[in-house]
Amino acid sequence: MSFEKLQTEISLLLMEMKNQPQDVHELHEVLREKINQMRAFGMPIPADFLELEKKLEASFLSAKDAS
Repeated sequence: MSFEKLQTEISLLLMEMKNQPQDVHELHEVLREKINQMRAFGMPIPADFLELEKKLEASFLSAKDAS
């Protein structure tokens, strides 16, 4: 899979996250899979994708701790 195609797919996922917040957990998993694919192919991962991944992880951990 090309780098441009992965970037496009991740961008579409980000737009879906804004439009369907009830599906954030599922979209987070898909985002993580795409980032892992990029890593597996040795592609550079945009810093904003990594930052989003960290923020989502922190958000989920804090929500888990609050329950």
